[in-house]
Amino acid sequence: MDNIVILDCGSQFTQLIARRVRELKVHSEILPWDVSLGEIESRRPRGVIISGGPMSVTDEDAPALPEGLFSLEVPVLGVCYGMQLVTSMMGGRVTSGKAREYGRTEISVSGESLLFEGVPSSFEVWMSHGDHIDALAPGFRLVAETSKGVPAAMENPEKGIWGLQFHPEVVHTRFGTEILSNFLFKVCSCSPDWDLGNWIDIMVEEIRQKTGDDRVICGLSGGVDSSVAAVLTARAIGDRLDCIFVNNGLLRLGEAEEVLEQYKQLSLKVHYVDASKTFLSALAGVTDPERKRKIIGETFIRVFEKEAARFEDAAWLLQGTLYPDVIESGHKGKNASVIKSHHNVGGLPEDMKLKVLEPLRDLFKDEVRSTGRLLGVPEAIVSRQPFPGPGLAVRCLGEIDETRLDTLRRADAIFREEIVSWEGYPSIWQAFAVLLPVKTVGVMGDSRTYSEVAVLRAVESHDGMTADWVRVPYDILDRTARRICNEVKGVNRVALDVTSKPPSTIEWE
Repeated sequence: MDNIVILDCGSQFTQLIARRVRELKVHSEILPWDVSLGEIESRRPRGVIISGGPMSVTDEDAPALPEGLFSLEVPVLGVCYGMQLVTSMMGGRVTSGKAREYGRTEISVSGESLLFEGVPSSFEVWMSHGDHIDALAPGFRLVAETSKGVPAAMENPEKGIWGLQFHPEVVHTRFGTEILSNFLFKVCSCSPDWDLGNWIDIMVEEIRQKTGDDRVICGLSGGVDSSVAAVLTARAIGDRLDCIFVNNGLLRLGEAEEVLEQYKQLSLKVHYVDASKTFLSALAGVTDPERKRKIIGETFIRVFEKEAARFEDAAWLLQGTLYPDVIESGHKGKNASVIKSHHNVGGLPEDMKLKVLEPLRDLFKDEVRSTGRLLGVPEAIVSRQPFPGPGLAVRCLGEIDETRLDTLRRADAIFREEIVSWEGYPSIWQAFAVLLPVKTVGVMGDSRTYSEVAVLRAVESHDGMTADWVRVPYDILDRTARRICNEVKGVNRVALDVTSKPPSTIEWE
Protein backbone atom coordinates (compact mmCIF):
# COMPACT_ATOMS: atom_id res chain seq x y z
CA MET A 1 0.00 0.00 0.00
CA ASP A 2 1.44 3.38 -1.04
CA ASN A 3 1.89 5.97 1.67
CA ILE A 4 2.19 9.76 1.81
CA VAL A 5 3.89 11.31 4.85
CA ILE A 6 2.66 14.75 5.91
CA LEU A 7 5.00 16.78 8.11
CA ASP A 8 2.93 18.90 10.47
CA CYS A 9 4.29 22.40 11.02
CA GLY A 10 1.38 23.42 13.23
CA SER A 11 -1.28 24.32 10.67
CA GLN A 12 -4.95 24.05 11.58
CA PHE A 13 -5.43 22.52 8.11
CA THR A 14 -2.83 19.74 8.35
CA GLN A 15 -5.35 16.95 8.78
CA LEU A 16 -7.35 18.30 5.87
CA ILE A 17 -4.37 17.49 3.67
CA ALA A 18 -4.35 13.94 4.99
CA ARG A 19 -8.08 13.69 4.48
CA ARG A 20 -7.93 14.89 0.86
CA VAL A 21 -5.19 12.37 0.16
CA ARG A 22 -7.27 9.57 1.67
CA GLU A 23 -10.28 10.70 -0.39
CA LEU A 24 -8.13 10.04 -3.44
CA LYS A 25 -7.64 6.46 -2.16
CA VAL A 26 -4.02 6.89 -1.07
CA HIS A 27 -2.97 6.15 2.50
CA SER A 28 -1.54 9.11 4.43
CA GLU A 29 -0.22 9.74 7.90
CA ILE A 30 0.89 12.81 9.80
CA LEU A 31 4.23 13.11 11.59
CA PRO A 32 5.52 16.11 13.58
CA TRP A 33 7.93 18.39 11.74
CA ASP A 34 10.82 17.49 14.07
CA VAL A 35 10.58 13.74 13.46
CA SER A 36 13.85 12.00 12.62
CA LEU A 37 14.78 11.18 9.05
CA GLY A 38 14.88 7.51 10.00
CA GLU A 39 11.28 7.66 11.21
CA ILE A 40 10.20 9.10 7.87
CA GLU A 41 12.15 6.45 5.98
CA SER A 42 10.52 3.70 8.05
CA ARG A 43 7.15 4.75 6.61
CA ARG A 44 8.47 4.10 3.08
CA PRO A 45 6.67 7.15 1.66
CA ARG A 46 5.96 7.66 -2.03
CA GLY A 47 5.97 11.38 -1.33
CA VAL A 48 6.21 13.97 1.45
CA ILE A 49 3.95 16.99 1.97
CA ILE A 50 5.04 19.82 4.27
CA SER A 51 2.07 21.57 5.85
CA GLY A 52 1.39 25.21 6.54
CA GLY A 53 1.88 26.72 9.96
CA PRO A 54 1.23 29.80 12.11
CA MET A 55 4.86 30.90 12.43
CA SER A 56 7.32 32.74 10.18
CA VAL A 57 10.39 30.98 8.82
CA THR A 58 12.35 33.93 10.23
CA ASP A 59 11.28 33.14 13.83
CA GLU A 60 14.00 31.71 16.03
CA ASP A 61 12.04 28.58 17.06
CA ALA A 62 10.21 28.09 13.77
CA PRO A 63 9.61 24.51 12.53
CA ALA A 64 12.39 23.18 10.30
CA LEU A 65 12.83 20.09 8.15
CA PRO A 66 14.81 16.98 9.12
CA GLU A 67 18.34 17.13 7.78
CA GLY A 68 18.65 14.96 4.70
CA LEU A 69 14.96 15.06 3.76
CA PHE A 70 15.74 16.05 0.17
CA SER A 71 18.16 13.14 -0.16
CA LEU A 72 15.36 10.56 0.22
CA GLU A 73 14.70 10.77 -3.52
CA VAL A 74 10.92 11.03 -3.05
CA PRO A 75 8.86 14.00 -4.29
CA VAL A 76 8.32 16.82 -1.79
CA LEU A 77 5.42 19.30 -1.84
CA GLY A 78 5.53 22.37 0.40
CA VAL A 79 2.20 24.05 1.19
CA CYS A 80 2.07 27.69 2.37
CA TYR A 81 4.60 27.78 5.24
CA GLY A 82 6.01 24.56 3.74
CA MET A 83 6.80 26.34 0.47
CA GLN A 84 8.43 29.22 2.34
CA LEU A 85 10.45 26.80 4.47
CA VAL A 86 11.74 24.96 1.41
CA THR A 87 12.66 28.29 -0.20
CA SER A 88 14.53 29.47 2.90
CA MET A 89 16.44 26.20 3.31
CA MET A 90 17.36 26.03 -0.40
CA GLY A 91 18.84 29.55 -0.57
CA GLY A 92 15.84 31.71 -1.52
CA ARG A 93 14.49 34.74 0.34
CA VAL A 94 11.29 35.06 2.39
CA THR A 95 9.99 38.50 3.39
CA SER A 96 7.52 39.34 6.15
CA GLY A 97 4.53 41.64 6.10
CA LYS A 98 4.55 43.30 2.68
CA ALA A 99 2.15 41.08 0.77
CA ARG A 100 -0.38 39.64 3.16
CA GLU A 101 -3.12 37.62 1.48
CA TYR A 102 -6.04 36.04 3.29
CA GLY A 103 -9.07 34.35 1.77
CA ARG A 104 -9.97 33.93 -1.89
CA THR A 105 -7.29 35.11 -4.32
CA GLU A 106 -6.99 34.81 -8.11
CA ILE A 107 -3.78 33.22 -9.43
CA SER A 108 -2.36 32.87 -12.94
CA VAL A 109 -0.48 29.78 -14.07
CA SER A 110 2.37 30.17 -16.55
CA GLY A 111 4.11 27.41 -18.49
CA GLU A 112 3.67 23.67 -18.19
CA SER A 113 3.78 21.81 -14.91
CA LEU A 114 2.75 18.30 -13.89
CA LEU A 115 1.14 19.80 -10.80
CA PHE A 116 -1.23 21.97 -12.85
CA GLU A 117 -1.94 19.57 -15.70
CA GLY A 118 -5.60 19.78 -16.72
CA VAL A 119 -6.15 22.92 -14.62
CA PRO A 120 -7.18 26.33 -16.08
CA SER A 121 -4.57 29.06 -16.50
CA SER A 122 -6.31 31.24 -13.91
CA PHE A 123 -8.60 30.38 -10.99
CA GLU A 124 -9.42 31.21 -7.35
CA VAL A 125 -7.43 29.75 -4.48
CA TRP A 126 -7.50 30.12 -0.69
CA MET A 127 -4.58 32.09 0.70
CA SER A 128 -3.60 32.55 4.35
CA HIS A 129 -0.13 34.03 4.68
CA GLY A 130 1.62 37.09 6.08
CA ASP A 131 5.07 36.23 4.69
CA HIS A 132 5.81 35.74 1.00
CA ILE A 133 8.67 34.59 -1.20
CA ASP A 134 10.71 37.55 -2.36
CA ALA A 135 13.26 35.52 -4.34
CA LEU A 136 13.05 31.89 -5.45
CA ALA A 137 15.84 29.52 -4.49
CA PRO A 138 18.41 28.68 -7.22
CA GLY A 139 17.13 26.04 -9.64
CA PHE A 140 13.44 26.76 -8.99
CA ARG A 141 11.09 28.30 -11.51
CA LEU A 142 7.90 30.27 -10.97
CA VAL A 143 4.77 28.34 -11.96
CA ALA A 144 2.00 30.65 -10.75
CA GLU A 145 1.57 34.08 -9.18
CA THR A 146 -1.14 36.34 -7.79
CA SER A 147 -2.28 39.66 -9.22
CA LYS A 148 0.09 41.30 -6.71
CA GLY A 149 3.01 39.47 -8.28
CA VAL A 150 3.40 37.18 -5.25
CA PRO A 151 4.73 33.69 -6.12
CA ALA A 152 1.83 31.25 -5.75
CA ALA A 153 3.58 28.08 -6.98
CA MET A 154 7.12 26.96 -7.79
CA GLU A 155 8.92 23.79 -8.82
CA ASN A 156 12.27 22.14 -9.28
CA PRO A 157 11.47 18.82 -10.97
CA GLU A 158 15.15 17.87 -11.13
CA LYS A 159 15.33 17.87 -7.34
CA GLY A 160 11.76 16.56 -7.00
CA ILE A 161 10.44 19.59 -5.11
CA TRP A 162 7.21 21.52 -5.65
CA GLY A 163 5.66 24.37 -3.67
CA LEU A 164 2.23 26.00 -3.32
CA GLN A 165 1.67 29.27 -1.46
CA PHE A 166 -2.07 28.55 -1.31
CA HIS A 167 -3.99 25.74 0.38
CA PRO A 168 -5.19 23.09 -2.12
CA GLU A 169 -6.72 21.10 0.73
CA VAL A 170 -9.52 23.56 1.59
CA VAL A 171 -12.79 23.48 -0.34
CA HIS A 172 -12.48 27.19 -1.18
CA THR A 173 -9.56 26.48 -3.55
CA ARG A 174 -10.92 25.62 -6.97
CA PHE A 175 -9.22 22.60 -8.57
CA GLY A 176 -7.41 21.89 -5.29
CA THR A 177 -8.34 18.22 -5.53
CA GLU A 178 -7.04 18.07 -9.10
CA ILE A 179 -3.72 19.60 -8.03
CA LEU A 180 -3.30 17.12 -5.16
CA SER A 181 -4.32 14.32 -7.50
CA ASN A 182 -1.61 15.38 -9.95
CA PHE A 183 0.95 15.32 -7.15
CA LEU A 184 -0.13 11.86 -5.99
CA PHE A 185 -0.50 10.13 -9.34
CA LYS A 186 1.57 12.07 -11.89
CA VAL A 187 4.43 13.12 -9.62
CA CYS A 188 4.56 10.39 -6.96
CA SER A 189 3.10 7.56 -9.13
CA CYS A 190 0.86 6.36 -6.28
CA SER A 191 -1.78 3.66 -6.65
CA PRO A 192 -5.33 4.37 -5.36
CA ASP A 193 -5.52 1.29 -3.13
CA TRP A 194 -6.60 2.54 0.31
CA ASP A 195 -10.16 2.74 1.68
CA LEU A 196 -12.04 2.85 4.98
CA GLY A 197 -12.78 -0.86 4.78
CA ASN A 198 -9.08 -1.56 5.07
CA TRP A 199 -8.79 0.99 7.86
CA ILE A 200 -11.51 -0.78 9.86
CA ASP A 201 -9.64 -4.10 9.68
CA ILE A 202 -6.38 -2.44 10.72
CA MET A 203 -8.01 -0.53 13.60
CA VAL A 204 -9.85 -3.60 14.91
CA GLU A 205 -6.53 -5.43 15.17
CA GLU A 206 -4.86 -2.39 16.76
CA ILE A 207 -7.60 -2.18 19.42
CA ARG A 208 -7.16 -5.88 20.20
CA GLN A 209 -3.42 -5.55 20.63
CA LYS A 210 -3.63 -2.32 22.64
CA THR A 211 -6.26 -3.48 25.13
CA GLY A 212 -5.14 -7.10 25.53
CA ASP A 213 -7.50 -8.82 27.97
CA ASP A 214 -8.57 -5.55 29.63
CA ARG A 215 -12.17 -4.44 29.96
CA VAL A 216 -13.13 -1.20 28.19
CA ILE A 217 -15.72 1.37 29.31
CA CYS A 218 -17.32 3.51 26.62
CA GLY A 219 -19.00 6.84 27.18
CA LEU A 220 -21.96 6.86 24.81
CA SER A 221 -23.43 10.27 24.04
CA GLY A 222 -26.01 9.32 21.42
CA GLY A 223 -23.96 10.88 18.63
CA VAL A 224 -22.33 9.20 15.69
CA ASP A 225 -18.79 9.50 17.06
CA SER A 226 -19.17 7.56 20.30
CA SER A 227 -21.61 5.12 18.66
CA VAL A 228 -19.21 4.22 15.85
CA ALA A 229 -16.32 4.00 18.31
CA ALA A 230 -18.38 1.58 20.42
CA VAL A 231 -19.43 -0.65 17.52
CA LEU A 232 -15.86 -0.70 16.17
CA THR A 233 -14.44 -1.63 19.57
CA ALA A 234 -17.15 -4.24 20.17
CA ARG A 235 -16.08 -5.88 16.91
CA ALA A 236 -12.54 -6.07 18.33
CA ILE A 237 -13.14 -7.19 21.94
CA GLY A 238 -16.73 -8.41 22.09
CA ASP A 239 -18.42 -8.49 25.51
CA ARG A 240 -15.41 -6.92 27.25
CA LEU A 241 -16.94 -3.57 26.26
CA ASP A 242 -19.41 -1.97 28.67
CA CYS A 243 -21.14 1.20 27.49
CA ILE A 244 -22.36 3.89 29.85
CA PHE A 245 -24.75 6.61 28.82
CA VAL A 246 -24.46 9.55 31.18
CA ASN A 247 -27.22 12.11 31.43
CA ASN A 248 -25.13 15.15 32.31
CA GLY A 249 -28.10 17.47 32.51
CA LEU A 250 -26.85 19.29 29.42
CA LEU A 251 -28.83 17.35 26.82
CA ARG A 252 -31.54 18.63 24.49
CA LEU A 253 -35.27 18.23 25.08
CA GLY A 254 -36.22 14.53 25.32
CA GLU A 255 -32.75 13.45 24.20
CA ALA A 256 -32.02 10.93 26.97
CA GLU A 257 -35.10 8.87 26.19
CA GLU A 258 -34.51 9.06 22.43
CA VAL A 259 -30.88 7.94 22.73
CA LEU A 260 -31.65 4.95 24.94
CA GLU A 261 -34.28 3.79 22.44
CA GLN A 262 -31.79 4.01 19.55
CA TYR A 263 -29.17 1.95 21.36
CA LYS A 264 -31.51 -1.00 21.65
CA GLN A 265 -30.79 -1.57 17.93
CA LEU A 266 -27.03 -1.93 18.38
CA SER A 267 -26.88 -4.93 20.74
CA LEU A 268 -24.46 -3.06 23.00
CA LYS A 269 -24.41 -3.40 26.78
CA VAL A 270 -25.63 0.06 27.82
CA HIS A 271 -25.85 1.26 31.44
CA TYR A 272 -27.76 4.48 32.18
CA VAL A 273 -26.46 6.98 34.76
CA ASP A 274 -28.23 10.19 35.74
CA ALA A 275 -25.44 12.55 36.85
CA SER A 276 -27.20 15.81 35.97
CA LYS A 277 -27.07 17.17 39.52
CA THR A 278 -23.35 16.43 39.76
CA PHE A 279 -22.57 18.32 36.56
CA LEU A 280 -24.79 21.31 37.28
CA SER A 281 -23.37 21.63 40.78
CA ALA A 282 -19.81 21.64 39.41
CA LEU A 283 -20.74 24.31 36.85
CA ALA A 284 -22.55 26.60 39.28
CA GLY A 285 -21.39 30.20 38.92
CA VAL A 286 -18.93 29.42 36.09
CA THR A 287 -19.07 31.70 33.03
CA ASP A 288 -15.67 31.26 31.34
CA PRO A 289 -16.08 28.83 28.38
CA GLU A 290 -12.66 27.21 28.85
CA ARG A 291 -13.39 26.55 32.53
CA LYS A 292 -16.75 25.06 31.56
CA ARG A 293 -15.07 22.63 29.19
CA LYS A 294 -12.39 21.68 31.71
CA ILE A 295 -14.96 21.13 34.47
CA ILE A 296 -17.19 19.04 32.21
CA GLY A 297 -14.21 16.98 31.07
CA GLU A 298 -13.03 16.27 34.61
CA THR A 299 -16.54 15.57 35.94
CA PHE A 300 -17.13 13.27 32.98
CA ILE A 301 -14.01 11.27 33.83
CA ARG A 302 -14.77 11.12 37.56
CA VAL A 303 -18.26 9.78 36.85
CA PHE A 304 -16.78 7.14 34.60
CA GLU A 305 -14.10 6.16 37.11
CA LYS A 306 -16.81 5.63 39.70
CA GLU A 307 -18.89 3.56 37.27
CA ALA A 308 -15.84 1.64 36.08
CA ALA A 309 -15.35 0.29 39.60
CA ARG A 310 -18.47 -1.80 39.00
CA PHE A 311 -16.75 -3.71 36.20
CA GLU A 312 -13.93 -6.17 36.75
CA ASP A 313 -10.64 -5.36 34.97
CA ALA A 314 -11.90 -2.01 33.64
CA ALA A 315 -8.73 -0.27 32.45
CA TRP A 316 -9.68 1.81 29.40
CA LEU A 317 -12.02 4.69 28.67
CA LEU A 318 -13.23 4.63 25.05
CA GLN A 319 -14.02 8.04 23.55
CA GLY A 320 -15.24 9.19 20.14
CA THR A 321 -12.60 11.89 19.80
CA LEU A 322 -12.21 13.13 16.21
CA TYR A 323 -9.34 14.99 14.61
CA PRO A 324 -11.05 18.41 14.55
CA ASP A 325 -11.26 18.08 18.36
CA VAL A 326 -7.55 17.34 18.52
CA ILE A 327 -6.29 20.11 16.25
CA GLU A 328 -8.56 22.78 17.71
CA SER A 329 -7.18 21.87 21.13
CA GLY A 330 -3.62 22.35 19.82
CA HIS A 331 -2.51 18.77 20.40
CA LYS A 332 -1.22 17.86 16.94
CA GLY A 333 2.25 19.10 16.11
CA LYS A 334 4.41 21.63 17.86
CA ASN A 335 3.33 25.27 17.72
CA ALA A 336 -0.25 24.39 16.73
CA SER A 337 -2.55 27.20 17.88
CA VAL A 338 -5.17 26.36 20.51
CA ILE A 339 -8.61 27.51 19.38
CA LYS A 340 -10.57 25.90 22.22
CA SER A 341 -10.14 22.91 24.50
CA HIS A 342 -12.48 20.01 23.89
CA HIS A 343 -13.92 18.18 26.89
CA ASN A 344 -12.44 14.90 25.65
CA VAL A 345 -9.02 16.35 24.76
CA GLY A 346 -7.95 19.36 26.79
CA GLY A 347 -10.34 18.62 29.65
CA LEU A 348 -8.91 15.28 30.78
CA PRO A 349 -7.45 15.41 34.31
CA GLU A 350 -3.76 14.56 34.69
CA ASP A 351 -4.39 12.02 37.47
CA MET A 352 -7.01 10.05 35.54
CA LYS A 353 -6.88 6.37 36.45
CA LEU A 354 -8.31 5.00 33.20
CA LYS A 355 -6.22 4.83 30.04
CA VAL A 356 -7.82 6.55 27.04
CA LEU A 357 -8.73 4.68 23.86
CA GLU A 358 -9.51 6.93 20.87
CA PRO A 359 -9.71 4.87 17.67
CA LEU A 360 -11.34 7.68 15.63
CA ARG A 361 -8.94 10.51 16.56
CA ASP A 362 -7.48 10.72 13.02
CA LEU A 363 -10.82 10.78 11.20
CA PHE A 364 -13.15 13.57 10.16
CA LYS A 365 -16.90 13.52 10.71
CA ASP A 366 -17.84 12.43 7.19
CA GLU A 367 -15.29 9.59 7.39
CA VAL A 368 -16.82 8.48 10.68
CA ARG A 369 -20.27 8.45 9.07
CA SER A 370 -18.93 6.29 6.22
CA THR A 371 -17.27 3.98 8.73
CA GLY A 372 -20.54 3.69 10.65
CA ARG A 373 -22.41 2.64 7.53
CA LEU A 374 -19.75 0.01 6.79
CA LEU A 375 -20.17 -1.27 10.36
CA GLY A 376 -23.97 -1.43 10.05
CA VAL A 377 -24.81 1.39 12.48
CA PRO A 378 -28.44 2.54 11.98
CA GLU A 379 -28.84 5.54 9.68
CA ALA A 380 -30.73 7.46 12.37
CA ILE A 381 -27.49 7.56 14.35
CA VAL A 382 -25.08 7.83 11.43
CA SER A 383 -26.77 10.87 9.92
CA ARG A 384 -27.42 12.64 13.22
CA GLN A 385 -26.21 16.23 13.33
CA PRO A 386 -23.07 16.80 15.42
CA PHE A 387 -23.71 17.70 19.05
CA PRO A 388 -20.85 19.06 21.18
CA GLY A 389 -19.49 16.90 23.99
CA PRO A 390 -20.12 19.63 26.58
CA GLY A 391 -23.71 19.75 25.33
CA LEU A 392 -25.82 22.81 26.01
CA ALA A 393 -23.12 24.22 28.30
CA VAL A 394 -21.45 25.78 25.26
CA ARG A 395 -24.75 27.07 23.89
CA CYS A 396 -26.03 28.51 27.16
CA LEU A 397 -23.64 31.42 27.51
CA GLY A 398 -22.92 32.84 30.94
CA GLU A 399 -23.94 31.10 34.16
CA ILE A 400 -25.75 27.79 33.82
CA ASP A 401 -28.74 26.74 35.89
CA GLU A 402 -31.74 24.50 35.33
CA THR A 403 -34.05 27.41 34.50
CA ARG A 404 -31.82 28.82 31.75
CA LEU A 405 -31.16 25.33 30.39
CA ASP A 406 -34.89 24.65 30.18
CA THR A 407 -35.38 27.93 28.33
CA LEU A 408 -32.68 26.99 25.84
CA ARG A 409 -34.01 23.44 25.42
CA ARG A 410 -37.47 24.65 24.45
CA ALA A 411 -36.17 27.36 22.09
CA ASP A 412 -33.83 24.85 20.44
CA ALA A 413 -36.59 22.26 20.07
CA ILE A 414 -38.84 24.78 18.33
CA PHE A 415 -36.12 25.75 15.83
CA ARG A 416 -35.28 22.14 15.02
CA GLU A 417 -38.97 21.26 14.72
CA GLU A 418 -39.58 24.08 12.22
CA ILE A 419 -36.47 23.54 10.12
CA VAL A 420 -36.57 19.74 9.83
CA SER A 421 -39.46 19.89 7.32
CA TRP A 422 -37.54 22.20 4.96
CA GLU A 423 -36.31 20.53 1.77
CA GLY A 424 -32.84 21.98 2.36
CA TYR A 425 -32.54 20.42 5.81
CA PRO A 426 -30.43 17.39 4.72
CA SER A 427 -27.64 19.74 3.62
CA ILE A 428 -27.39 21.34 7.07
CA TRP A 429 -24.38 20.35 9.17
CA GLN A 430 -25.83 21.76 12.40
CA ALA A 431 -28.91 23.77 13.35
CA PHE A 432 -29.42 24.90 16.93
CA ALA A 433 -30.29 27.76 19.28
CA VAL A 434 -28.00 29.69 21.61
CA LEU A 435 -29.11 31.54 24.75
CA LEU A 436 -27.29 34.80 25.52
CA PRO A 437 -26.85 36.24 29.03
CA VAL A 438 -28.11 39.55 27.61
CA LYS A 439 -31.50 41.00 28.49
CA THR A 440 -33.42 43.36 26.23
CA VAL A 441 -36.62 45.33 26.64
CA GLY A 442 -39.75 44.01 24.95
CA VAL A 443 -43.48 44.35 25.11
CA MET A 444 -46.03 41.55 25.46
CA GLY A 445 -49.73 42.17 26.06
CA ASP A 446 -49.15 45.88 26.61
CA SER A 447 -46.68 45.01 29.39
CA ARG A 448 -42.95 45.70 29.45
CA THR A 449 -40.68 42.66 29.48
CA TYR A 450 -36.97 42.38 30.20
CA SER A 451 -35.82 38.98 28.97
CA GLU A 452 -32.90 37.17 27.37
CA VAL A 453 -31.98 36.78 23.69
CA ALA A 454 -32.05 33.53 21.71
CA VAL A 455 -29.82 33.24 18.64
CA LEU A 456 -30.50 30.83 15.77
CA ARG A 457 -27.47 29.17 14.18
CA ALA A 458 -27.54 26.93 11.08
CA VAL A 459 -24.39 26.05 9.13
CA GLU A 460 -23.38 23.90 6.19
CA SER A 461 -19.99 22.21 6.15
CA HIS A 462 -18.14 19.32 4.57
CA ASP A 463 -15.89 18.39 7.46
CA GLY A 464 -16.37 20.86 10.29
CA MET A 465 -13.08 22.63 9.60
CA THR A 466 -14.75 25.42 7.61
CA ALA A 467 -18.44 26.32 7.50
CA ASP A 468 -20.87 28.82 6.04
CA TRP A 469 -24.21 29.95 7.42
CA VAL A 470 -27.31 28.47 5.83
CA ARG A 471 -29.78 30.78 4.05
CA VAL A 472 -32.83 29.45 5.89
CA PRO A 473 -36.09 30.66 4.26
CA TYR A 474 -37.61 33.75 5.87
CA ASP A 475 -40.93 32.04 6.56
CA ILE A 476 -39.20 29.40 8.70
CA LEU A 477 -37.24 32.02 10.57
CA ASP A 478 -40.41 34.05 11.06
CA ARG A 479 -42.42 31.12 12.46
CA THR A 480 -39.53 30.08 14.67
CA ALA A 481 -39.04 33.56 16.13
CA ARG A 482 -42.75 34.06 16.79
CA ARG A 483 -43.13 30.64 18.42
CA ILE A 484 -40.09 31.10 20.65
CA CYS A 485 -41.27 34.48 21.88
CA ASN A 486 -44.82 33.20 22.42
CA GLU A 487 -44.08 29.75 23.86
CA VAL A 488 -40.78 30.08 25.72
CA LYS A 489 -40.84 32.02 28.95
CA GLY A 490 -37.68 34.06 29.43
CA VAL A 491 -37.03 35.04 25.78
CA ASN A 492 -38.39 38.17 24.10
CA ARG A 493 -35.98 38.57 21.20
CA VAL A 494 -34.59 36.20 18.53
CA ALA A 495 -31.49 36.93 16.43
CA LEU A 496 -29.78 35.10 13.55
CA ASP A 497 -26.05 34.25 13.39
CA VAL A 498 -24.77 34.88 9.83
CA THR A 499 -21.05 34.30 10.47
CA SER A 500 -18.90 31.72 8.69
CA LYS A 501 -16.05 29.61 10.08
CA PRO A 502 -13.54 31.21 9.99
CA PRO A 503 -13.62 33.85 11.44
CA SER A 504 -15.96 32.36 14.04
CA THR A 505 -16.28 28.77 15.22
CA ILE A 506 -19.48 26.78 14.69
CA GLU A 507 -20.29 26.71 18.39
CA TRP A 508 -20.40 29.96 20.33
CA GLU A 509 -18.09 28.73 23.09
